[in-house]
Amino acid sequence: MHLKFLLLLLLCQPLLAEQTLQAPMVSHPPVIDGLANDDAWSGIPPLLTRDTVADIDIALRACHDGENIYLLAVFPDSTENRQHKPLVWNAETKLYGQGFQREDTLVLKWAITPQDADLSLSATTPYKADIWYWKSVRTDPAGYADDKYQLYSENKAKRAMPLLSKDGGRFYLLRRGDSGKAAYHNQMLLEYTGDHKQAYVIKQPEGSRADIRAKGLWKQGVWQIEFARKLDTEHADDIAFKVGKSYQFGVSRYEIAGRGSDPRLEVPLFGSGEIGERLILEVTR
Repeated sequence: MHLKFLLLLLLCQPLLAEQTLQAPMVSHPPVIDGLANDDAWSGIPPLLTRDTVADIDIALRACHDGENIYLLAVFPDSTENRQHKPLVWNAETKLYGQGFQREDTLVLKWAITPQDADLSLSATTPYKADIWYWKSVRTDPAGYADDKYQLYSENKAKRAMPLLSKDGGRFYLLRRGDSGKAAYHNQMLLEYTGDHKQAYVIKQPEGSRADIRAKGLWKQGVWQIEFARKLDTEHADDIAFKVGKSYQFGVSRYEIAGRGSDPRLEVPLFGSGEIGERLILEVTR
């Protein structure tokens, strides 16, 4: 895959308000390593979708092998961010504080209920969404994306983010991990072991939270991220794909958390992601 060609595509092709991504069946599926040089991808034209928050275009490809769905996302990024909330030693307090670095991320957001939903954070009707959340620090080293879900509801819940809909209604965004164990946990350091330390310990995810294999590669100002998941995980907290059917989704360069921009952060827009275009995935025969 040629990076210059991909960048030219990102800059030159027109964008639509709604687009359909075809996922044809392939006999030799891609290897999930971030290289994106597999034969499976070479014959599939990219779909370009606009991320208005990040102000970039994201090129998407998809395919399946009858058992698994595969997706490739390519987008420009001038820097590779491989630190997230690092532990920074404070010599005065003799304690570790949190650094301002934030990892690179990518989110795929799938409509579960209803399937024909406005997946934005200003929707006028409730929905549930399946979240595939790739994180360059917390999940990529283990070879996964975090499997989570979002509830956008009129009912207030503990730790839910209050939001206003397009028509001024009050909604609440609740974000939760799927059942099982994540690919990371926080590291707590009570004594000095160095000025800068990683805040997370990487491990093998378990259960439904281990459904999505993913790997990213940053090179010459471009991220290439590959995803793979069973068409049907048989987990109640996941969207189930069937050959011959269509599914609504959206994509975001940043975590979709309902937060605003924070200029203190290395990635100021971290947490302020939003779904732009309405996208449809067709799993074809």
